[in-house]
Amino acid sequence: MLQPTRCHHSTKIPIETCCFCSSGPTKLLDLCFKFINNNLDSISQYCGYSGYLKLKDGICLPVEICEKLLAVHSHSLCNIDSNFINIFKDTKNTRLKRVCIKNSNIFDHDLEVLLSHHLLELELIQNNKLTHNAIKHFNNYGSSLISLSIGEDVNFFPFTLFESMEYWQRSYILNTPNLRRFTLKSCRSMTSDFFKVLLQPMINLTHLDLSNCGTFGSNFSCAEHLVNLRSLILFNVSRIHSMVPAICRLENLTHLDISQTKEENQKFPEPTATMTCLVNSLSHLVSLDISGTNLAGTGVAETDKALKCDIPGLISRVNNPLNFLGLYETLHDACLRHDIPAKLIAGNGNEEQVLISAMAYMDRTEVLQKVLNELFHLFRFGSCQFVGQALNVLLEAMTKHQHERQIQITGSATLFYIVKGTDRELHDAIHVKRQIISTLLNGMSVHRNDDTMMRNGCLTLCQFKIPVDVLFEYERLVDVLLYSVHGIGSESFVQRIGIYLLNSLACQVDGQQKVRLGELGAINKMIWLISERLEHGYCDDVLEVAWSTMWNVTDETPSNCRKFLENSGMEYFLSCLRSFPDKDDLLRNMMGLLGNVAEVKELRRYLIIPKYLSVFSDLLESNRDGIEVSYNAAGVISHIASDGPDAWNVEEPSRQSVLNRMTKAIESWNLNATRNINYRSVEPILHLVKVYHTPECQRWAVWAVANLTRVYPDKYCNLLEREGGLELLQEVLNHPDPPADIKQLAALVIENCWKYKNHEWRQELDG
Repeated sequence: MLQPTRCHHSTKIPIETCCFCSSGPTKLLDLCFKFINNNLDSISQYCGYSGYLKLKDGICLPVEICEKLLAVHSHSLCNIDSNFINIFKDTKNTRLKRVCIKNSNIFDHDLEVLLSHHLLELELIQNNKLTHNAIKHFNNYGSSLISLSIGEDVNFFPFTLFESMEYWQRSYILNTPNLRRFTLKSCRSMTSDFFKVLLQPMINLTHLDLSNCGTFGSNFSCAEHLVNLRSLILFNVSRIHSMVPAICRLENLTHLDISQTKEENQKFPEPTATMTCLVNSLSHLVSLDISGTNLAGTGVAETDKALKCDIPGLISRVNNPLNFLGLYETLHDACLRHDIPAKLIAGNGNEEQVLISAMAYMDRTEVLQKVLNELFHLFRFGSCQFVGQALNVLLEAMTKHQHERQIQITGSATLFYIVKGTDRELHDAIHVKRQIISTLLNGMSVHRNDDTMMRNGCLTLCQFKIPVDVLFEYERLVDVLLYSVHGIGSESFVQRIGIYLLNSLACQVDGQQKVRLGELGAINKMIWLISERLEHGYCDDVLEVAWSTMWNVTDETPSNCRKFLENSGMEYFLSCLRSFPDKDDLLRNMMGLLGNVAEVKELRRYLIIPKYLSVFSDLLESNRDGIEVSYNAAGVISHIASDGPDAWNVEEPSRQSVLNRMTKAIESWNLNATRNINYRSVEPILHLVKVYHTPECQRWAVWAVANLTRVYPDKYCNLLEREGGLELLQEVLNHPDPPADIKQLAALVIENCWKYKNHEWRQELDG
């Protein structure tokens, strides 16, 4: 039983503005990888000697499968550790060429396993377990590497190591002769000599990223030999103004990023002259980022004003505009100027600039956070034209930066406004909805102790159809919601909305999912909430919904009914009854739950206790909340009495006296009364129709279906017929034992169903 800016050379963003077309179901391949990731024993087994996983004998995985498995494992918040990496130790039956390891706990020997595959590309992001011993593995296996990225918090270059003569004598640090792309971020403790030795052998580099690194010396001489460079990123590098002459000599550059967020590095002594020198020297330049600097000048043209260029240093590019120009938070609000010789501009002047900024700075946490704040304000206080693109940006940002609290909070808040404002478009976009829900749950799982993140996540989830839209992530959602109820501070908004979402899930999922709810701890958490309210002596909506949730989660689910009893549920029932005797909704919810317990034959003996029976008997005469309390009390007693006189093994109250009171109560009920109840099945009621040895049980059951088919014929006439109820009621009419009033009710039910069916038949004729 359930309870119920204008740019002179601007172009539109070169990506589709709406992603809602991805409305198909999840790809079979993605489902397979998800299954394997959740069941690694399907392809691996534990090694006896090491305790790590290893690939099962007879399995051979191609490079596409291995790389996809690594990516799925990383994105699913699973820990990439030695145990998982050991699966790829078998280089004959596993293949890796391109690997990205983020937020992992891998050690030097794990890196050796990966490098032994002779990788082409390797990206290491946020790992503090590697030591200087990792360098020897690079030197043993690094000859095949074409791309190497060493991110923040990955530092296996200890300063003291380079005080020795070893690296000077051999003239290299990393033996990676074929490297084309090299990224080294936030390596600030090294001297200019270190960078000179590090970069000296990398003569084939075409892309170099030294973001947040230092110190390179006064002239950037460590890179002057890199004549093949096409892309150079020196984001947040100190003393960048002194490196301009050396940069200008790298004539093959097509992309240059010298953007800054640190105030001490933002101002160049002669901004327009510097900008002019860079642009004129680097004739192949198509992409330039000067965000956060003063290189755009004050906006007043210093040369030929007829060319209409509001950035003086770019006047030579008026007729040959840049493909991309980074002006985000540039001094003197350069992104707000009119005539800018660039096709795409990253800035904060309008929606298009903000979205371009988000894509350009996706890997820069500090800048991305500011950009996402701009995007949030667009949705909250205005309108967004490129909703699909904004959604793509948010999902990518939240996926890439799951451990960044502020990005998750801002992202989830923006998702709330997107989902709330695009309901129709999302209605059929199953794949998109699932991406949003999974991304939210990832953030909520990582930041489950953060009240703001949990609030944002729950409010956004409330915009979806529960449970239909969330069933694919059912267990993860339940886990997060149960934690919000139990693990976050009492009386919080998160606790309230979490329990409401749980109740919605419990009310609308099927039996097996209800069982799983119980296994995941729903009953225990609700009992905890109830005990806490009792301890403080107050009754609120949380207390009522806690009982409602247990009412729903025990519906036709014996295992959860047993959990209720095992967790002292009956004692909490009595305590709530004593403490809050005038709370009708609370009493109705509690009695509805006990009705579910009473339906389970093997559990009824736990209810045949004098103090419980006396309470049930007294509640028969209750007229609060209409007939609901009295009706539910009679249902509980009917199920108990259906086991016969011998099962009623207490003297007081006597069985017959309770049954007499129940008969009197039923006679007082209005057969036309509307109900606050929702049966998924009437089988438990029909079971009582067959109890001829105790007509009082029959009387309650037949009255119940008479009321339901009379007041709600659309639902219950069909349900009754489908479950064989009409045949049982006909048997009652033909049986000699039932009293006349019971037979009269049975006949009324049959008549109700005939009238309903006849009415439908006439409608078909009229049609």
